[in-house]
Amino acid sequence: METVFAAIADPTRRQVLERLRIEGALSVKQLSEPMAVTRQAVTKHLNILHNAGLIKVERHGRERLHRLQPEPLQAVDDWLRPYAQAWDDAFERLRRHLGEEQPDNNNGA
Repeated sequence: METVFAAIADPTRRQVLERLRIEGALSVKQLSEPMAVTRQAVTKHLNILHNAGLIKVERHGRERLHRLQPEPLQAVDDWLRPYAQAWDDAFERLRRHLGEEQPDNNNGA
């Protein structure tokens, strides 16, 4: 899980993952075009994502396409779930607390 956390810590890598999620398999050239980083930098980010198991590479003729492999993110989701539940519980308690308070319409009037 540490390699997955390290991989998704970088905003450029998160952008790459988001594009792959939305657009499907893409080449390095396709990934590089709209980004403000060089093709070499995109390749470096792809290698980190690949080593974390977050993407897989498919060969189509001479072209290498990179595809999202989201399964490793399940471990991150499992780890974060109790924290998300704690926030949900805190907001629910706040909603109940605010719902129990009645406005004071007799402020000396």
